[in-house]
Amino acid sequence: MRIIDIRECSIPVSRYADPALRSGDLTTSLVMVTTDAVRAGRPVIGYGYASVGRYAQGGLMRERFVPRLLAARPEALCDATSGALDPRRAWDVMMAGEKPGGHGERCVAVGVLDMALWDTAAKLAEEPLHAVLARARGRGREVPARIRVYAGGGYRYPRNDLERLADEMRRFVDQGFTHAKMKIGGVPIEDDLKRIEAAMRRLPAGAHLAVDAMNAYDLETGLTAAAHLAPLGLWWFEDICDPHDFTAQARVASAYAHPVAAGEALFSLAEARLLDAHGGLRRDRDFLLFDPVHCYGLTGYLRIVEHLTQQGWPRSAFWPHGGHLFSLHIAAALGLGGAEVTPFAFHPFSHLSDRLRISEGHVDLPQQPGIGFELNPDIMQAFATAFA
Repeated sequence: MRIIDIRECSIPVSRYADPALRSGDLTTSLVMVTTDAVRAGRPVIGYGYASVGRYAQGGLMRERFVPRLLAARPEALCDATSGALDPRRAWDVMMAGEKPGGHGERCVAVGVLDMALWDTAAKLAEEPLHAVLARARGRGREVPARIRVYAGGGYRYPRNDLERLADEMRRFVDQGFTHAKMKIGGVPIEDDLKRIEAAMRRLPAGAHLAVDAMNAYDLETGLTAAAHLAPLGLWWFEDICDPHDFTAQARVASAYAHPVAAGEALFSLAEARLLDAHGGLRRDRDFLLFDPVHCYGLTGYLRIVEHLTQQGWPRSAFWPHGGHLFSLHIAAALGLGGAEVTPFAFHPFSHLSDRLRISEGHVDLPQQPGIGFELNPDIMQAFATAFA
């Protein structure tokens, strides 16, 4: 098996179902990996994209990581015994010569290629990705048929915010979700409390709503927010402050008895270690939201999970960020708590697939080879248009 071509392209994505609403001019990278292997009369092609919330990383891929993959000998990318494509060996090829530290968004460039390589490897094995991962991790047939999910969204609307937020939450419930996450921060806490109340009225009673401050608070405003949020009994309070301000993170966590969540904006094992050592997180209640694509791909994410579970973190604490099918496979194969889904945001990746049933907060796992992007016509149209 040889990789004969790797193509990348940048496309815009929106935080809203209506892309006409401005949301920071976000972009993401699409990647297509073509091999010389053939299945059912067609070449095996793997697809990936750079998750959401950052920006496209085409320059890094073109200058460093794609040339390394294309120049590698087949045996450098494949398992020595089976001859099968091994994305972990491909990861070593991509990272050859890279210095420790300086993560920036280099990790995203590696991560999107890593996603496409895992899609390729699973298609070559003619299995869904979760089966390939479970076997590689020694879990065999332990993968469940369904996985817990929650709906991510709840961005502030420029007009009719409360009404539109409430309608968004109602549609989450109509789709089969029991838990949801919305955004707070950047405005007076009194305004956010009105938004939270509007959202909670549309969800089942109890701790079914999480809030994401998107790293907006400092120590003072974080403590103020925590004091106002504490009586609400939220599912979790996420990304409180600058992701590297571990002192503020720890102080707010110590003042807030309910669960907090962190990790989405940290991209390496070294940063995960710092969060665990200095961020004040509690293994009995808090959540870890590292994004498998942003963390140098699955290889980097596995290192984070392995280290933190060795430190006493339960696998149920891990809920991968991103809202994409890749995270769904990973959560299932590794026995994690669940995964995020973004039903309306970040088109064309704004839902998993109409063919995957969501009910009572769980979704069916894809069963076709690879990640399963082919189940979503919007996603495949985006790839077809980008690489026409």
